[in-house]
Amino acid sequence: MKIALFTDGIHPYVVGGMQRHSYYLAKYFSLKGVQVDLYHTTFRGEKTNDFKLLHCFSDAEKQRIRSVSIDFPEFSSGPGHYLRESYVYSCRVYEAFRVAPPVDFVYAKGFTGWKFIEEKIKGNEKNKIGVNFHGYEMFQKSPSVRSKLEQVFLLRKPVLYNARNADFVFSYGGKITELISRLCSGKNKILEIPSGIERSWITEAPRYPEKRRKFVFLGRYERRKGIEELNASLQELIRKNDFEFHFVGNILERKRVISDKIFYHGEITDSIQLRELLRSCDVLVCPSHSEGMPNVILEAMASGLAIIASDVGAIDLMVSKENGWLLEESSKSKISEAISKAIHFPDKELMKLKETSIKKVREEFVWDRIIDTTINAIRKCL
Repeated sequence: MKIALFTDGIHPYVVGGMQRHSYYLAKYFSLKGVQVDLYHTTFRGEKTNDFKLLHCFSDAEKQRIRSVSIDFPEFSSGPGHYLRESYVYSCRVYEAFRVAPPVDFVYAKGFTGWKFIEEKIKGNEKNKIGVNFHGYEMFQKSPSVRSKLEQVFLLRKPVLYNARNADFVFSYGGKITELISRLCSGKNKILEIPSGIERSWITEAPRYPEKRRKFVFLGRYERRKGIEELNASLQELIRKNDFEFHFVGNILERKRVISDKIFYHGEITDSIQLRELLRSCDVLVCPSHSEGMPNVILEAMASGLAIIASDVGAIDLMVSKENGWLLEESSKSKISEAISKAIHFPDKELMKLKETSIKKVREEFVWDRIIDTTINAIRKCL
């Protein structure tokens, strides 16, 4: 089988959950003998020969991956500039695709298949195309009026156009499938496949909790990630409790809580360093207002952490009372309540949650299994 994978970047050249997922798709397709035409890009000043040569893959993997590097357009900032850039990028991807050797299936991330879908509607393309918008956050709860306006007036219409006119739509499952079913009038075109993690991430046993609980947040600053509510919670909790909280990601200086109990590590791109930090902690906190299926939760589970996370997107597939605490909403009170429970949770009981995280990720969310499910689902589409 030969697949064209359209994406707006791959890890490590572009940072983001969608780009990391694209990297693993290409890698594991290749390892399973699938030929991949990888259409990808980098952004603003990050272009290097390395990204074109795909040094992130092994020589064996690169034998089945053909790199098609596309320049991402850069328009002046302003309302809708990202959408305009995304559409033009999809046009550039399509121009390269239409003169390339034929493939069996097109897998498009986000808006990258937009122009292809336009041409398919006109009757100019016969290939089946499946699109993956991951979390469909623009149809989930908005944490502010501004973000809601951006979602409603800018993103929803083009997402609906792509999803409804694609042959198939990929879903992580859980609430994402329910959402897509409502948007696309049924489940007939939905391919439900969770995300995954590499086995090398999975630790044999979790770290036994010390007296001082260690929490961690992993992610970039973005309003929907619930950092404002988390900060308000921490400012209250640090006055009465002894614990550590670690932030990994580019958190703005003005969004930081000043305390000797809170540590800011910045962005950690080295996977070994990140694993070491995660494995030294007890609980991951992911209080997002909207999400898809965050890779950070899988990384934390594989590292032997209990999880505190909002019950949004497909998070309930990963987190339950067996390995953590699901938040009904990303509010200061709910976050404080969950963190307080984790601080005072008995060591042996917390250890059970941590062990369950490892067991669950090993049995359900490893990439060599996820890719088999993906390949079988695509074969049924052809």
